[in-house]
Amino acid sequence: MKIPELKIGNYTANLPIVQGGMGVRISLSSLAAAVANEGGIGTISSIALGGVDASGREYEKISRDVLTEEIRRAKSLTSGPLAVNVMNVLTNAADLVKTSVQEGIKFIVMGAGLPMKLPYIVEDKDVNLIPIISSARAASLILRTWDHRFNRTANAFILEGPLAGGHLGFSQDQLDHIDEFSLEKLLPAVLQAVRFYEDKYGAKIPIIVGGGIYDGKDIARMLSLGASGVQMATRFVCTEECSVSSEFKQAYIDTKEEDIVIVKSPVGLLGRAIRNQFLKKLEETEKLKIKCRYKCLSACQAAKAKYCIAKALFNSYLGDLDNGLIFCGKNAFRVDKITTVKEIFKELIDDLGNALSLELKPA
Repeated sequence: MKIPELKIGNYTANLPIVQGGMGVRISLSSLAAAVANEGGIGTISSIALGGVDASGREYEKISRDVLTEEIRRAKSLTSGPLAVNVMNVLTNAADLVKTSVQEGIKFIVMGAGLPMKLPYIVEDKDVNLIPIISSARAASLILRTWDHRFNRTANAFILEGPLAGGHLGFSQDQLDHIDEFSLEKLLPAVLQAVRFYEDKYGAKIPIIVGGGIYDGKDIARMLSLGASGVQMATRFVCTEECSVSSEFKQAYIDTKEEDIVIVKSPVGLLGRAIRNQFLKKLEETEKLKIKCRYKCLSACQAAKAKYCIAKALFNSYLGDLDNGLIFCGKNAFRVDKITTVKEIFKELIDDLGNALSLELKPA
């Protein structure tokens, strides 16, 4: 059976694989371009590119300039499809979206809050708008609002389940009953939620699932359940093309399943990370010293926060793990070596092809 393509709007990726956006500075041009060159959709994360010590307009300008450089660099390395991931809670989110569109990006992925005003920021309907959601209810709210206010629908959704890395769209109670919120249980309801709008706008709204997707068998299972594609992030961290520090990559290789924990972010969301010296230090102290010159996250209450998440993530990017937060997905413990994006895709394609063939055989 031929591996299906992933069609979003007027654009088609050869393979149904989207590389997830990872901040701070984890997924930049080199990783995104490498994924796009292999037939997937590569994603540049726009989060905290401005430098954690910058202030005011300086932060916004640096963020804009660095994002522009990353997009242009990625385009010089690939002609494949590229996306930019923007957190809805960033105070400069609109500027980052506009910068991406001006630089010719055709896929805007937005999470960390429902992007109700995204079509107002992006009027060009040739640009595909892809919200990240964690429930059918979120999909319905976005679709209903965009339809009513902007006469527009989403071009796709990324449905992130509770096994994802970084910030999660689930409460502690939901994570305590994690099996009830698996992708297998969430996906049918989301597929049902988009049908009315697919009919109304005469276009398919692909659902791309993420969180816990690690190998070709996982991809085949999600495609068989009705997903149009998958999002993978953790799997690409320990590649030569990923821009993060070697210390960060080694932390993935060294981690055990029991080291992966749920943490509370200053943004007010729960997240998944590797329990390291930084997290142990947080457990022992009421609050770390915070110096905030620019409030990069609208939802962050620096006065009440135990730590600055932008600084903690930036430290890990640089390799200062004792003072850094290491976000990861639930399957990070399965990573055991540094490899390349090409090698990962070869393995995924082989596994996926075999899994799809098996599904065709009679029981």
